[in-house]
Amino acid sequence: MASIIIRNLEEGVKTRLRVRAAENGRSMEEEARVILRKAVGRRPAPAKGLGTALQELFEPLGGVELEIPARDPMRDLPRFD
Repeated sequence: MASIIIRNLEEGVKTRLRVRAAENGRSMEEEARVILRKAVGRRPAPAKGLGTALQELFEPLGGVELEIPARDPMRDLPRFD
């Protein structure tokens, strides 16, 4: 297992860590490990796509109905022979 040293930790943070550790029946070191495990174990929520964000924005207003234009047939691909 790796070790880590945290320098220049504010006294107030250290005090709150000591109190939190005592409340949870752990040492300060174990409390810090638990906090770090929780902090780095979280995965960021996936970002919403633009379409999803727009849909959520307009849905309370009844949404938006757009007429979808007809598509033309695809043109012939160029030949390079």
